[in-house]
Amino acid sequence: MQPRSDVVPPFVHIPPTRAAARAVDAVKVYGTDLTEVRALNGLNVEFERGRFSAIMGPSGSGKSTLLHCLAGLDSLTSGEIWLGDVELGVLSERELTMLRRDRVGFVFQAFNLIPTLSAAENVTLPMDLAGRKPDADWLGTVIDTIGLRDRLTHRPSELSGGQQQRVAAARALASQPEIVFADEPTGNLDSRSGLELLGFVRRAVDEFGQTVVMVTHDAVAASHADRVVFLADGRIVDEMLEPTAPRILDRLKRLGG
Repeated sequence: MQPRSDVVPPFVHIPPTRAAARAVDAVKVYGTDLTEVRALNGLNVEFERGRFSAIMGPSGSGKSTLLHCLAGLDSLTSGEIWLGDVELGVLSERELTMLRRDRVGFVFQAFNLIPTLSAAENVTLPMDLAGRKPDADWLGTVIDTIGLRDRLTHRPSELSGGQQQRVAAARALASQPEIVFADEPTGNLDSRSGLELLGFVRRAVDEFGQTVVMVTHDAVAASHADRVVFLADGRIVDEMLEPTAPRILDRLKRLGG
């Protein structure tokens, strides 16, 4: 298959069977007439299974809109979003809710932990709400990986920001989702806590085959990914494999980021 015209070569095409998520001719418009804003403008992109991908671009480039549409948290004006072999646009609201619950994990800049629940209860909350029993072995692996076994009985107010974000990441992984979407996950963390979280995410990909797609403005955070996709004006304009922070910063400067 030839690269689409809106993608600057080189463009790595991922066969559909290996794409955990993809957007096809994605358009997202906010407002009308004089107030119209095209957050996504005919965008095409695919994200491979078992890989850590980062999405970057200048403010207003559409990166968070893309992530939210990929995750089923927002809908397109036109085009298609696929998670695996499921097109989100044909699902009912109930089916979409079930898909997000059963197949998708989320990590946001705000930790979104329930303050009255312990760390352990927050980790298993999505499965508890779904009436599913956690896989004990996998749950133990996730808990040991985040390094907070001695803090599982503590409530969020008794944890540091970095510890809370690691609990949020563990919650995203505990249900063994097909894909995890992370929106500026290190945005509220100090540099040390941010690096700890990114190390955890990197290990989840390398050791457990997890698929992660992360939006970030931080070149150091993005350098932990296998691939960085760059947006501008609602389109994919470039990408980078085996990224490093200096190379990412140079690319962002050229994009006006």
